Amino acid sequence: MTLPKTPSFRLDGQRALVTGASSGIGSACAVALAEAGAEVTLAARRLDRLDRLAADLDAAGHSAKSLALDVSDIGATEAAVGENGPFDILVNSAGLAIHGPALDTDPDDFSAVSDLNLKGAYFLTRAVAKGLIAAGKPGSLINISSQMAHVGGIERAVYCSTKHGVEGFTKAFAIEWGKARIRVNTICPTFIRTDLTASTFDNPERVAWIEEKIKLGRVGEVEDIMGPVVFLASDASALITGTSILVDGGWTAD
Repeated sequence: MTLPKTPSFRLDGQRALVTGASSGIGSACAVALAEAGAEVTLAARRLDRLDRLAADLDAAGHSAKSLALDVSDIGATEAAVGENGPFDILVNSAGLAIHGPALDTDPDDFSAVSDLNLKGAYFLTRAVAKGLIAAGKPGSLINISSQMAHVGGIERAVYCSTKHGVEGFTKAFAIEWGKARIRVNTICPTFIRTDLTASTFDNPERVAWIEEKIKLGRVGEVEDIMGPVVFLASDASALITGTSILVDGGWTAD
C-alpha cells in the first residue's frame, strides 16, 4: 500500500510578521518560526529589544529583521504592512491587560485595552490579508488570544471582552477569506510565565489559584506556545481555520 505522508512543519521560503515580538510569548513565537525556516520580521514599539533578538537569531543562522510598530496606530500599521509585505504568516502577540473590578472600570483604560487587543488586532489582521489577496497568495494569520476568550475571569471584564471579540472576528475572517486560501486562527494560552506576568507569579495565593485551575498542575511557559504556533503556520494545519487552539492545561475543560 501507499503510505500517507505527514505534511511538512517547515516554513522555508515563508515570510512571517510577528508583532509584540520584543518579549514573552511574541519573542518565543518569533524564535519558533525562525527555527522552522521562516524569514521573520520582528515588530514592536521597543526597537532596541527587537534589534537584540534579531542579532541573536542571525547569529544562530536564522533570518530576522526589526520593525518599529505600534499596532494601536492603525494608519501606521497599515502603511508598514503594505510597505514590507506581503507576509505569508502573521502572529499578532501585541496585547495589553489592565485588571480591576468591573464596577471600577475607567473608560480610558477600556479604550486603551480595546484599541490594542481588539481594534488593533482586527485592522492588523485585515492589512496582512489585504496584501495576500492582492498578491494572490495563501497565508496563515494567527492572533494570540487567551483562555479568557472562552471563560470569564474575576477583575478581567475588559480583557475578556476584547479577547472574546478577537475570537468573533477570527471566525468571520476565516469564512470571508477561505476561498482565497487564507486561514485565520487563534492560540489561547493560560497564564504564561513572562516578565509581564511576574507580579502575578510573585503572589503565592494567586499562584495557588492558577495551579488549582490548571488540570496539569503547572503554569505555562513560553515554550508551550512555540509548537502550536509552528503547527498553525505550517501546512500541517492546512485544513484548520476559524478556530482556536487552547493551550491552557485543561483550565477550560470544566
